[in-house]
Amino acid sequence: MIVVIQRASEASVKIEGIVKSSIGKGLLILIGMEESDGEEDIAWLSKKIVNLRIFPDENEVMNKSLLDVDGEILLISQFTLHASTKKGNRPSYSKAAKPDIAIPLYEKMIAALEADLGKSIGTGEFGADMKVSLVNDGPVTILIDSKNKV
Repeated sequence: MIVVIQRASEASVKIEGIVKSSIGKGLLILIGMEESDGEEDIAWLSKKIVNLRIFPDENEVMNKSLLDVDGEILLISQFTLHASTKKGNRPSYSKAAKPDIAIPLYEKMIAALEADLGKSIGTGEFGADMKVSLVNDGPVTILIDSKNKV
């Protein structure tokens, strides 16, 4: 599982011109699932995300977590995170999980994040053509791959 985490002042996602979800201070997370991802990846990544200390403290040092600042999450599925560009100029997405595997993983990740955060999160819609807006605060952008825990 790969996630791109962006610290946000605000973020939203529109589908067919209608806002599906929006957040204020928090994290916009783009997530890509692959066939080999499972419960262990979800549990590890969810805990890592909500406890990641990337929000400023009173001294402007990134020392506070999403839990510490009562932040929000907007989670967007994005299979293109698994793009392979090794051959030619057209990316291959063969490593990305197919919908029958990816959708249940996405739904389990939503549930894990909500449990670890202690509140509901915003989401996009799996497979939809989404328009994502973001005010990246910092900017702070972090990439985490659950296959590279060490």
